[in-house]
Amino acid sequence: MEAWRKKVACGDVMIVRYADDAVLGFEHREEAERFLEQVRERLRKFGLELHPEKTRLIEFGRYAAGRREKRGEGKPETFNFLGFTHIGGRSRQTGYFTVLRKTIGKRMAAKLNEIGQKLRKRMHDSIADTGKWLAGVVRGYYQYHAVPENGERLKAFRNDVLRMWRRQLNRRSQRSHWTWKRFLERLGPLIPEVEIVHPWPTERFTAHYPR
Repeated sequence: MEAWRKKVACGDVMIVRYADDAVLGFEHREEAERFLEQVRERLRKFGLELHPEKTRLIEFGRYAAGRREKRGEGKPETFNFLGFTHIGGRSRQTGYFTVLRKTIGKRMAAKLNEIGQKLRKRMHDSIADTGKWLAGVVRGYYQYHAVPENGERLKAFRNDVLRMWRRQLNRRSQRSHWTWKRFLERLGPLIPEVEIVHPWPTERFTAHYPR
């Protein structure tokens, strides 16, 4: 990839890689198509192939929406990478194009299902112990997913955690019924509120590579 970018490409080429997953951005579509074909051919020589479901060529970037609108096509496609759905959009702060990241719905559902199973195993633990454990789980989730513009997904995640906990408490005792209002007042504060802990990628890049 690096050699192709330096020696073959005429336009800008962006490479973001983590382990064996990567996202490549090309200024010119024809170069993206040519590179994809050459990569497939090179891998075939070693008996390898690109993942058929993960490998896609899509139109993305600040000009994608306008170009697709002129052609009478729908909104630009999105892509999933490292637990987030990446969407071409605009920053609420500046109004300029930016890449929005939303937690992948299926990933969040899987995490909630995991928490639900562990809550059932903690059916008879004290409220204090369960609250402390849940607070740590939610705080850890924020540490990865609390990126700019992802607040709504995080609020939904926190609400679902609270609802599962309330349901667990009501199931374990028929004498004590937790209404939603009482539950939020008494136990809601134990679960951390949503807080965006990561800066925009451009801010982080500027901090590491000041001009």
